[in-house]
Amino acid sequence: MSDPDRRSVPSVWIFGDQLHRRRGALADREPGDCRVLLVRSDAKIHSKRWHRQRLHLVLSAMAHFAAELRDEGFEVDHRRAPTLAEGLRAHVADHGPDEVVAMEPMSWDGTRMLERLGVRVVANDQFACHYRDFATWADGRKRLRMEDFYRWQRTRLGILLEPGSDDDDPTPVGGQWNYDHDNREPPPTDGRAWPELTRFELDEIDDEVLADIGPGAWPETWGADPSGLWPVTRDQALVRLGEFVDAGLAPFGPHEDAMLADEWKLAHSALSSSLNLGLLHPVEVVEAAEAAYRAGAAPINSVEGFIRQVIGWREYVWGVYWLWMPDYRSANRLGADRPVPPAFTGQATTEMACVTSVLGHLEDTGYAHHIERLMVLGNLALTAGVDPQAMTEWMWASFVDGAEWVMVPNVVGMALHADGGMMATKPYASGGAYLNRMGDSCSGCRYNPRKRVGDDACPFTTLYWDFLARNEESLTGNHRMARQLAAMRRLNDLDDVRARAATVRDALAAGTL
Repeated sequence: MSDPDRRSVPSVWIFGDQLHRRRGALADREPGDCRVLLVRSDAKIHSKRWHRQRLHLVLSAMAHFAAELRDEGFEVDHRRAPTLAEGLRAHVADHGPDEVVAMEPMSWDGTRMLERLGVRVVANDQFACHYRDFATWADGRKRLRMEDFYRWQRTRLGILLEPGSDDDDPTPVGGQWNYDHDNREPPPTDGRAWPELTRFELDEIDDEVLADIGPGAWPETWGADPSGLWPVTRDQALVRLGEFVDAGLAPFGPHEDAMLADEWKLAHSALSSSLNLGLLHPVEVVEAAEAAYRAGAAPINSVEGFIRQVIGWREYVWGVYWLWMPDYRSANRLGADRPVPPAFTGQATTEMACVTSVLGHLEDTGYAHHIERLMVLGNLALTAGVDPQAMTEWMWASFVDGAEWVMVPNVVGMALHADGGMMATKPYASGGAYLNRMGDSCSGCRYNPRKRVGDDACPFTTLYWDFLARNEESLTGNHRMARQLAAMRRLNDLDDVRARAATVRDALAAGTL
């Protein structure tokens, strides 16, 4: 029951991926203006088999944010409830707010929930481009090219432009918009040391969260225990941003697509989880990177490549998620129906060295960088015909930076080509040759990346040619696939390749590959 003697004030509902004091519905509030509600939902926790570090990150960050607001003087109701909706209803019954206000959720379903519950919603300002502005930019375009969106973002935000540039006549620094051709070097062979990351000391709040989600506790989780790797407060996230700009940004570019078995991140920023929780804002991140370039501390190819990931790709993914939902998440244009490989879920091992390497990174940290996700995990799932919705669910639960808006476009569109090319102009499929060129796992693997048939043929190589043959009808109209399809048709052992691929696909699904 609400207390009739207490003054009725609004309640601001903060979700677990909106943890920024000066964003959304909390931006202009001060202690005494409102109560703050955070709900820990049992249904959400039980909805997936989460990586332990992913679940810890969200629950710990929420609890730390609640503690920070209390220290500032806010009245905070951080409650556990069977569902988010039931948490809100219980809060209203206990406190009788004159209204409940929230920032637009990060998910389609969350937005529909707030509509049903009658919560007043304010605009989501955790991105540089609101999804309605993205829809305006996209309106009337025959194709939504990320590069076009990225240049539009750079122009309107004034990022990496020459002095005197304006919206009508933008001039990128160095005279070109994209330095991607400088950022495709294979892994270095000089044994260089990569930037280290601060490990933040776990505190009492972390201990309480871990007591709930540790081995043998409720709910079932998987993966290594948290070690302080992932920031759970804004102060920690700012430390991570500063150390990347100081030590990681300069070497980031050239090897951003490389893979090393013994190095889980190379010079990648490891900022995505902090951005996705709201601890950092993309504009402050790109401004820090640009300042390093202007100060001569990092080269243009590294700075431009990093900024393209943040205000280009990340915000493009956010925009298309909202533009194409809700039907987009169920797209399966290639009719893929295989299960997520047991090697991915920890129910089996594999002799594919590159897959073992990436899954080891994921087990240890809840993270693998973008090229490992796309060209190892995604590539294998694509060419093997793994169901895109099952793969999306697994990746959403397995990565510390996972969320529906992140994984649906990246898995359904980019990795598994399940949208038929709405997002990526061609499937990101490759054989073992690419993995051999960009990684260091092939030399110690029992499979030969140059072989497509035989017991020692690389599964990626075998599955690549079978994927083309299996989906020839769907891919024939794609001009970017003409050369690959022509090469496939010239294979004199295609029947043998396809027979070997059937064996590989079955072994992958059975966990015996």
